[in-house]
Amino acid sequence: PAPHTGFSAPDFTLKTPEGETYTLSKLQGQAVLVNLWATWCPPCRAEMPAIEKLYQEYKDQGFIVLAIDMTYQDDPFAVVPFANENGLTFPILLDETGIVASAYQLRSLPSSYFIDREGIIQDVVIGGPMSEALIRMHIEQILN
Repeated sequence: PAPHTGFSAPDFTLKTPEGETYTLSKLQGQAVLVNLWATWCPPCRAEMPAIEKLYQEYKDQGFIVLAIDMTYQDDPFAVVPFANENGLTFPILLDETGIVASAYQLRSLPSSYFIDREGIIQDVVIGGPMSEALIRMHIEQILN
């Protein structure tokens, strides 16, 4: 079954364009937004400024964003310029083989998974763009 509310988030290990490695299970104790996106996806692009703004607001409370580019269906050379143009400071991870898309049974971009400090999915938002108010509500839920 596709990952859904109340269940453990499927674990993964991916690298950033700079080669830094992130493993979801090693982030237990933090509230995590896993956002599946691509540079060619207009709603993905549209919600990134709000995600960045709220990341800055909540990161000191233990909130982290893992923005996973669906690199296997995207231009890998577009990811870093997009992140730089938009001033994104949270980790951008590359799903070069589709392993996370498969684990999360990706149906639509963007797809967002709000994961609490115990690694349990508290909410799933398929499609977008998410409003700043919606993102904030979900962040506050997973931080508590």
